[in-house]
Amino acid sequence: MNDASHTAVPGETPRVAVIGGGPAGLMAAEVLAAAGLQVDLFDAMPSVGRKFLLAGKGGLNLTHGEPLAGFVSRYGEAAPQVGEWLQQLSPQALRDWAAGLGIETFVGSSNRVFPKEMKAAPLLRAWLHRLRVAGVVFHMRHRWQPALAQPLRFDGPLGPVSHQADAVVLALGGGSWARLGSDGAWVAPLQAAGVPVQPLRPANCGFDVAWSPHLAERHAGAPLKNVRLLFEGSAGRRFERLGECVLTAGGLEGSLVYAASALLRDEIAASGSATLALDLMPQRSLDELVTALSRGRGTRSLANHLKEQAGVSGAKAGLLREGVSAEQWQDLSRDAAWLAGRIKALPVTLTAPRPLDEAISSAGGLALSGLTPQLMLEQHPGWFGAGEMLDWEAPTGGYLLTAAMASGKVAAQGVLGWLGRQV
Repeated sequence: MNDASHTAVPGETPRVAVIGGGPAGLMAAEVLAAAGLQVDLFDAMPSVGRKFLLAGKGGLNLTHGEPLAGFVSRYGEAAPQVGEWLQQLSPQALRDWAAGLGIETFVGSSNRVFPKEMKAAPLLRAWLHRLRVAGVVFHMRHRWQPALAQPLRFDGPLGPVSHQADAVVLALGGGSWARLGSDGAWVAPLQAAGVPVQPLRPANCGFDVAWSPHLAERHAGAPLKNVRLLFEGSAGRRFERLGECVLTAGGLEGSLVYAASALLRDEIAASGSATLALDLMPQRSLDELVTALSRGRGTRSLANHLKEQAGVSGAKAGLLREGVSAEQWQDLSRDAAWLAGRIKALPVTLTAPRPLDEAISSAGGLALSGLTPQLMLEQHPGWFGAGEMLDWEAPTGGYLLTAAMASGKVAAQGVLGWLGRQV
């Protein structure tokens, strides 16, 4: 490991290149510019923060209001490292930072934190104005040619561009939503250069299920509200939560599924599939349902009986038939105990996560074991990483954005320390 400090040319202002204009890169640029360094930010897209803007279209979930210890636990195996980043930019500090941009925030009913205006654009505009005033120079449509060497080389809008920097912050994003710039194209070149990189994998993603054509055609797009998802993995890991998801033509997606996605993805990788259980009526006990469904049907159809006695209809009722032959259904559907048990624990087998580019975020990236605590590449002094291109993951709910921005601040502080500047 080589993390000894480095001093730029005496009398000259150190020049730092930030490659990537997402939240992590912008935060790194802000910290570096505030310290008096010359900051050049490069991005392959025509404008910065494109994924940030799209994610905030329905209301920018900036962070989360739960206590810090619980907040840190959301990062799973990377919690110790991410917890260190959050010491530099905590959820409350992030809200204070937004307030400094004139953006008031509030805590919603789910404990998620949003800007009062609910939009990402006003925050991004105020942020970019601050950065430009601080002297950050933006180079748009500049695609980095991944090589850990100076000078940096880019494909610019007018042709090849070279750029010399005293330090570099890489904030290139993961591999989801490639059309917005996070295409993971840096992975293979950095691996070839000997940098430890874990393969990119989908996170906060939907999953494939082999539904019958009837269910897919009739109920695709139907929400499954107020259901409980229970999953017990082969490695002893367990997930149980109440929420909602969406039945798609090819599987399941939505917030409840996203919350369990890391466990489900890893189970599929290890075992080839993952079978979860959905409690379709968590507000009613098994005994209550058995009693209700035991009442005589008379001339009513089974569909009406399920709706009237158990409150099960639509897509939920359709799910009860999945994987059961017509002959079995004819016999078993008359068994109140069997029906009630299936309502309380409907098995659903997931066969694969949806493709990486469809995922909200990605896991994998620069291995944290190959980085110093200041997020410098151990084998490449002066090169730092930040944001989603690092190997960590988190659920939605403000956890992703908070940690990404915190890592940008840590990387910038690492640059300042390496250049011999006071942190």
